[in-house]
This record gives sequence, structure tokens and C-alpha cells, in this order.
Amino acid sequence: MPGRIVRTKTAERVSELLGSREGRQHLTNYGWVQGMPIVMSIPTEPLNDVMGLVSMHGRPVLVAMLSAKLDELKFLYVSTPNPALRNAAVEKDSTHIQDLFERAEEDGLVTFRAKYWDASSVAHPIPAFRPTTESPTYAHRFSG
Repeated sequence: MPGRIVRTKTAERVSELLGSREGRQHLTNYGWVQGMPIVMSIPTEPLNDVMGLVSMHGRPVLVAMLSAKLDELKFLYVSTPNPALRNAAVEKDSTHIQDLFERAEEDGLVTFRAKYWDASSVAHPIPAFRPTTESPTYAHRFSG
């Protein structure tokens, strides 16, 4: 259909999260600010390709991904490249974005460098959002 926007499952889940006050507060607690870009990714997407999209924004971004194993919405906060950081080795073309998510979840904070960047950047994971039972998500209000 002409003019129809294709939305991924990741984009739908991000939209649902941002549509709730509790979800926005959760992201805010970990560095997100209103208007901050969110780059959607899939687990097997090459890390360097995702960081190419991150580069287009010229400021910190969140990278969103649905976990292939748990169907859980995950986020990484990615800073802009900074020459003051230790110079990390360039990521291989075979590295997937899920690999960076896994490293960040294991270490808490990861210094890395995409092949397009002259300097390293840092990424930190944002814990998965779990709404409280007293405050159902927007979608849950209409089910039942």
C-alpha cells in the first residue's frame, strides 16, 4: 500500500514503552531524555551497521533490540565517540549488535569502537522494564 509505514515489532514495543509514564521514567533513570534518538536493531544485525545509524545523530542515542531468546525489549545507552577514552580495537564486521548487548550486560559498561569512528565510545545496558501490577500498560487496559 502506498504511503504505509512499516513498523517492526521492536518499534511497536518501544512506542508502547514510551507511551507510558512509568516506561518513560524508567528510561529517564538511565540517561534517556525527551527527544533522544532511538535506533532500532535486530540481534543479528552487524554492530558496525547499527553504529553507522548511531553516527548520523551526532549525539548519545539508545539502541533498542528484542532479545531473540526471551522476546524481551532491551536498550543500550551509547555515548558519542570521545578521544579522551582509551583507544579500543575496531569492532570486526562479523560482530553482531547482540554481542555488544551481551558484553554490556556482563560488564556493565563497555568501551568499544565502530569501524567508522576515529575514537572509542561507551555503552551501558538499561535494565529491562517491568511494569508494576498496579499500573497496567496502555495495551493491557483494553484486554480482558
